[in-house]
Amino acid sequence: MTVYTLERLTVPVAETDLESLARLLIDAVDSGAAVSFLAPLTVDRARDWWRHVTATADPRAIFLVARDDEGIAGTVQLHPAWAPNQPHRADVAKLIVHRRGQGAGLGAELMRAIEAAAGKAGFRLLTLDAKRGGAAERLYRRIGWTH
Repeated sequence: MTVYTLERLTVPVAETDLESLARLLIDAVDSGAAVSFLAPLTVDRARDWWRHVTATADPRAIFLVARDDEGIAGTVQLHPAWAPNQPHRADVAKLIVHRRGQGAGLGAELMRAIEAAAGKAGFRLLTLDAKRGGAAERLYRRIGWTH
């Protein structure tokens, strides 16, 4: 059984982590996941996207990763709502689990962790989107998210 260690990334993100996140994103794209990118996705482009999204995120944003012996096996993000009248709301984004970790409950573990981190940060309403009928939608429903 693979053991995963969950942690919050600190910004600026280390180059080794950017590389691992890039490879994770490429794995997701190559497996057909609906994560806003089309194949083929290069390591340079994926790394640049991660560098940009982490560097320009709201200071209250949360980036969680799950590590195994091979590196980053999963990630999820939380981004505070931009609207001034919604300080209680945040969006969950880019739940990605590497194919080597799928089916082991890692996606659910990352979601529980981001929900807990959101609560500690004062967010009471979380939203997300998912491809209809996809694995992510099934996961969100299974762990109690409301459609």
